[in-house]
Amino acid sequence: MIAVASLTPFLGGALVLSGIAVAVSRRRELLIRWCAWAVGVPLVVGAFWWGRPGAAAVAIAAGVIAVMEFGGLMRLGRPDRVVLAAAVVGVVLAAWLAPGQVLRVVAIGALAVAAVPLLAGDADHGLRRLGVGLLGLAWLSVTAALVTLGAGALVLFAAVSIADIVAYFAGPALGGPRLSPLSPAKRWSGTFAGAAAGLGVLAVLSVLSWPMAVAVAVGGPAGDLLESMVKRGVQTKDAGHWLPGSGGLLDRIDSLLIALAVLLVLR
Repeated sequence: MIAVASLTPFLGGALVLSGIAVAVSRRRELLIRWCAWAVGVPLVVGAFWWGRPGAAAVAIAAGVIAVMEFGGLMRLGRPDRVVLAAAVVGVVLAAWLAPGQVLRVVAIGALAVAAVPLLAGDADHGLRRLGVGLLGLAWLSVTAALVTLGAGALVLFAAVSIADIVAYFAGPALGGPRLSPLSPAKRWSGTFAGAAAGLGVLAVLSVLSWPMAVAVAVGGPAGDLLESMVKRGVQTKDAGHWLPGSGGLLDRIDSLLIALAVLLVLR
């Protein structure tokens, strides 16, 4: 698998080229988004230079923020959010310090999430809280894969991100059938073009394999649709409003999370 050192020049070059493209486009929203990337990408790459401790720190930060955003979307109370965040952090720490115990920690987290509405005696909304909490645990604890995959997770993130960008621009330009009612703006043509671009990134970095290819081409779009389903269910456009040009963190890593899950399963 590729090392962080060999990946850094590629990410730096991608930032520069994308910055030039954004400047040429003169679109303010793209400029704001690029500035956020220009700050965030070096910080994340720097953390991954430290190895597993740095990757664990990134995974914990991303997991906790994602839980808070998910909890806000689903209107979970503070106890539910705190327990869910603790469960996700526990899975990340297990992936770092005790990889053989990850499934056991996930099971303990699920029991803790279930205990919150049970101990509260919530007969009216307990079942909903339980279902939402378990969905959040299954979805967001995948951030632990950042520890397991290391630089491979950065490669996957780069490929999925470029696939998303290409799909965003190619879909309206190429037209054709819509991808899903969950995301009416997306089209199959854009999804195929994005997948081709993502696979091209993997090929350039010499990490193209069938698990990685499926993760990018299938997992990425599926992750985007999953978050779209969640947001449409609560009639909300963005998971947050703090990340310039992107809404919330969950809006940026939705594709990556399912891509990571697919890669873990296939490996």
